[in-house]
Amino acid sequence: MSLSGTLQIAGNALAAQQIALQVIGQNIANAATPGYSREEAVLAPAPVQRFGRLTLGLGVHVQGVIQRVDEFLNQRLRRATSDRIDSEVREQTWLELEQVLGELSETDLSTALTRFFGAINNVLNQPESVSVRAMAVLQGQSLTLQINRLAQRVGDIRQDLNTRVVNMAVDANRLLEEIARLNVQIATTEGGAAFRSEAVGLRDQRNVALRKLSELIEIQTQEQASGAVNVFANGDFLVFEGTHRTVTAVYSPSSGFSAASLNVAELDAPLGRGTGKLAGLLAARDEILGSFLDKLDAFASTLAFEFNKLYSRGQGLTGYTQLTSERAVNSAAAPLDAAGLPFLPVSGMFQVLIHDQQTGVTRTHDVRVELNGLNSDTTLNDLAARLASIDGLSASVDAEGRLTISAASANVAFAFANDTSGLLAALGLNVFFSGTTARDLGVSSVVSSAPATFAASNTGLGAGTGNAVELARFPEQALSSADGDTLFTLHDRLNAHVTQGASVARAVAEGLRSFEQTLEGQQLATSGVSLDEEAIKLMTHQRAFQAAARFVTVIDELLRLLVEL
Repeated sequence: MSLSGTLQIAGNALAAQQIALQVIGQNIANAATPGYSREEAVLAPAPVQRFGRLTLGLGVHVQGVIQRVDEFLNQRLRRATSDRIDSEVREQTWLELEQVLGELSETDLSTALTRFFGAINNVLNQPESVSVRAMAVLQGQSLTLQINRLAQRVGDIRQDLNTRVVNMAVDANRLLEEIARLNVQIATTEGGAAFRSEAVGLRDQRNVALRKLSELIEIQTQEQASGAVNVFANGDFLVFEGTHRTVTAVYSPSSGFSAASLNVAELDAPLGRGTGKLAGLLAARDEILGSFLDKLDAFASTLAFEFNKLYSRGQGLTGYTQLTSERAVNSAAAPLDAAGLPFLPVSGMFQVLIHDQQTGVTRTHDVRVELNGLNSDTTLNDLAARLASIDGLSASVDAEGRLTISAASANVAFAFANDTSGLLAALGLNVFFSGTTARDLGVSSVVSSAPATFAASNTGLGAGTGNAVELARFPEQALSSADGDTLFTLHDRLNAHVTQGASVARAVAEGLRSFEQTLEGQQLATSGVSLDEEAIKLMTHQRAFQAAARFVTVIDELLRLLVEL
């Protein structure tokens, strides 16, 4: 081997050490850059050369610059990120629901219930006072307003989650487009090289994009020989080499609510849910908030129907001269238990009290309700006819399917008593509450405008308190429509549902955060930059560069001696 060949070895050494130093500088410069993976110059012996009977090496060369990446660990980390984001969305929703429910505050639902039934107790102490009855009506309005507000605020949170689902389509499409673009750039840059991490900066960008995409949806990835990464969700590919699919928002009605979801446009199929922010938002909207609203509606419905059934059996200080049912039927010719009423009446009877205000005489008339599934089942037309047959009353059904009852003269007032059919509560006659859901629950306009009609008596018109006693005990009475549970039990169960849900969500989210942090620590050990390690490598390659430079000086001296001979 000639001295010029030896000089080539020195040149290769200088070039290799220079590249290694440049890579170390790149690592140090990006030590705090999010998503950066540590790079390493791969040095290998240069090809050998035959020199006579000898085989001599030609120094060193750089095979490539690679990233220290554990792709299996990255896959696990992306899955952990999806799980963590999913759980945090659920956790945050439960916490917001807890705050909205506001138990143990001065404006919570339990306080409103206590004040309402406390006001009914006050009627027992002063049954002749219209102002005390008006206070009971006012507390009833406060209770219904509290339930309305609770439903409205939860509905607002649900609508916000729905909007976030729609907005996610933009973020998902941007990331899918970015990954497809980076796939093309990486494949072009690497050109099928043996070391597929030569496009190091581009790969870092793609890894960051994949991590962000995994925050939105659970994904699976598969790297191709070209260096491109194919992205799948629930078995459907979203990115294939340099192409990507489009995510769109679609809507479907759900109990009067236009629920949004994301579809893969080219497939017209739902985007795989799995875990991630999308799954968390959908679960929070439909399972957490949707379930709570269903339970709140059931609570409001039970309160309205069961309280009204009891209330409708009583009488106030004064009777009615005209009364129209709160609710209409679909068909006045259909049996009342098949006429579209939100609450179903049963066979039974109720009494109509006709009070002559001049003579003070009250006449009682029984009205039977037949609902046995036979041809003789009572319809609203039948009911109107039976009421109209009572001396002193007129009754008719309007075009909307509502029943109107009127006194035949100004000297007559009427009231109701002893309803065993639940029909008065179902139609909304002589009731306290109006509405059937948490959003529309209210106090009947009849009792609101005339508190003297508050039905505290069960012995006829006047200052009796027998019915008020039962109304005051109502929260602790077993309710047939609630499988024997009491109103307070239903309320406590509603609170427990939220409290337990929030507690479980916090524990799950904390566990998944810890797991993700563990994986991030493992990734940092594999791909992160240690300034101490880089400093040691810097000194090693610096010394190697100095030695190679010294080697060049020695060869130069030898060449000079040869020239001088």
